[in-house]
Amino acid sequence: MPEPIADDIAAQAARRPDAPALLWQGRAISYAEFDTLTRDVATWLAELDFDRNRPVALRAVKSPTALAVILACLRAGRAILLASPDLGREMQAALVVRAGCQAVLSVRGPGQVEGRPAVTATGPAPPLPAGTRLLLTTSGSTGIPKIVPLGAEALDRFTAWAGAEFALGPGARVLNYAPLNFDLCLLDVWATLRHGGCTVLVDPDRAVDPRHLARLVHETGPHVVQGVPMLFRLLAEAAGPDACFPGVRDILLTGDHTPIPLRAKLPRLFPHARFHNVYGCTETNDSMVHTFTGEEAVAPGTLPLGTPPPGVMVRIAAQAGDLDGPGAGELIVSTPFQTSGYLGDDRPSVKFSTSGGRTWFHTGDLVTRDFDGRITLVGRNDFQVKVRGVRVNIEEIEQVIHSHAEVLDAAVIALPDPAAGTRLHAVVRPGPGLTSLGLRAHCAGRLTRAAIPAVFQLTDEPLPVGPTGKINRSRLRDELQKELT
Repeated sequence: MPEPIADDIAAQAARRPDAPALLWQGRAISYAEFDTLTRDVATWLAELDFDRNRPVALRAVKSPTALAVILACLRAGRAILLASPDLGREMQAALVVRAGCQAVLSVRGPGQVEGRPAVTATGPAPPLPAGTRLLLTTSGSTGIPKIVPLGAEALDRFTAWAGAEFALGPGARVLNYAPLNFDLCLLDVWATLRHGGCTVLVDPDRAVDPRHLARLVHETGPHVVQGVPMLFRLLAEAAGPDACFPGVRDILLTGDHTPIPLRAKLPRLFPHARFHNVYGCTETNDSMVHTFTGEEAVAPGTLPLGTPPPGVMVRIAAQAGDLDGPGAGELIVSTPFQTSGYLGDDRPSVKFSTSGGRTWFHTGDLVTRDFDGRITLVGRNDFQVKVRGVRVNIEEIEQVIHSHAEVLDAAVIALPDPAAGTRLHAVVRPGPGLTSLGLRAHCAGRLTRAAIPAVFQLTDEPLPVGPTGKINRSRLRDELQKELT
């Protein structure tokens, strides 16, 4: 079966061997060097004699070697699970078992890859959809995240569209801020390399260092920068009132609402850039894009989601059925880039449905459409919130906290935060001997980093409840906000 991404990257190495493919820790890695590294990894993988019909897992800590592992698997037509390095050990092991991975790979140093057999599942591995190449995951705030298989055709279509839409060809440099297991890397890394551009990799160990980020952007001169609001807040903080990044031509805002005060700083920070508000989910990839000017960036109000890329269709479902005109409801999308469903689901997910010969994804996002057809995101229809662009479920976090033997009662409240967008604050009534440090350690092994509350507040007072005996979240939120002001 053709592997367009892998084949096109190999073709770039043959045509333009000396052109830079990656910028990493102050060094340029050419397409020829990256191709050689990928071939070395592929040879090592072949010697391990793994079953090609079963996936392998990679603890996806960003580095050129980690990218070479992914590309070697793409070239071989082998599915690879990209496991977040922020997962607790228990969750990571359970995820590997659920995906039916035969081995877990890790990068020990430049050009050094290590593999060990995966934990054997008690039952048969779930069958992969035909053509599966990447196994991404949802944020999964507790237990095991859902596994999102993406096929070669979906990856081909998305990277082809993104490369053309944002001119990612030779000479273009694209900043990659997101971790390798995020779907944002499909544009930052794979679309860029496929079209002959150069990916500037942000070292994950320095991803929250404002001065490092600003220096990296100044020195490497990326033309395209995609990121969650935190990236732009850090750049604004480091740049000061007068500095700017004039070489950036496209800014992609994604992951969450960009706060208006931060959005208003963008035209000064990036005086020659086009701005794009990008909406999408891991399950669908980019579904809508709104391109706007500096004038709109400084205007009050929420940015619209924009228009669907070619081949993408959207619906808005209200209680009485799909809306034909203005109104509010849940956004449902169908894209050429999406998964067909979660891997290993014992029963069909309510998130996916089939209609008109297409598979539709029910996003859970509430939107409004005005008389001019503009669609605007309102919020979630459940207890899910986003922290640094990662969706987490508050109720599930509370279940993990309650699983500690010394927790008498607990509630998690999402509070606004200028850096992360949302900050999770856990209020806990403890039993004897429980400390906030011990509770944090308990959560660290069971939750992703984004789902671990930023604050664990221990109290001897009963948590406020409403008439039905359930925790009064509105009152608790008001009390916390008073304490913090």
